[in-house]
Amino acid sequence: MKGIILFGHGARNPDWAQPFHRIRASMERQQPGALIELGFLELMRPTLDEAIDSLAARGVTEISIVPIFMAAGSHVRKDLPLLVGAALDRHPNLAVDIVAPVGEADYVIDAMAKYALD
Repeated sequence: MKGIILFGHGARNPDWAQPFHRIRASMERQQPGALIELGFLELMRPTLDEAIDSLAARGVTEISIVPIFMAAGSHVRKDLPLLVGAALDRHPNLAVDIVAPVGEADYVIDAMAKYALD
């Protein structure tokens, strides 16, 4: 069974996470029954560890982590793999894939360019 985690930095202001909730809701509308969790690096919950543990407890064996970042900075290149490694120590039967940050997808860049031009 597969699951998806939308991974973000986190912020002190809880309203900051609203776009994450909107993305998740859109995904659930597009694919009812999809197992999707939010996971944050710091300052917010659920943490990435909590998101991984939640999916594993629901029987998920494959997780795709989607960084909701503009680009692969140190949080995506360094912090995220370390967190995933620790999670795999707890859940050795999981397969975890970290995909490219959403901001690096060509169609996302094109959508942002269109937005800026409009």
